[in-house]
Amino acid sequence: MSFGAETPFILLARVQVKPDKVQEYLLLAAKTDKAVEDSEPGMLHHTFDQDPENQLCFVWSEVYKNDEAFLSHLANPPVEEYLKRHAELGDSVTLEFYGTVGDKCLEVIKGTGVRFKVFTTKLGYSRV
Repeated sequence: MSFGAETPFILLARVQVKPDKVQEYLLLAAKTDKAVEDSEPGMLHHTFDQDPENQLCFVWSEVYKNDEAFLSHLANPPVEEYLKRHAELGDSVTLEFYGTVGDKCLEVIKGTGVRFKVFTTKLGYSRV
């Protein structure tokens, strides 16, 4: 199987929240999560988990159907609002992509200015 723009991939977005902004951030995350569930059929999995060792660290776990689903996610107005608000509520964000993404998607990721790492698939399979 060839992996790339048309295959599923996993995104882990690790965020750290400012100590005095956790409750506000949790409300924003819940609002964004519901909006994504209601509007993004290409989002196959979407959770927001808290680090058990650091109450200020959270991880968004997301599984995308393909690159198009990810690009639609970034263009979704509630996600755009979340990203803007993260700048005032959060301290940091790091993205980890597991699975090969296409060239267009990679260029968009690079353009975000966010630290990221792409783990390119060497073998395996996807069942959709």
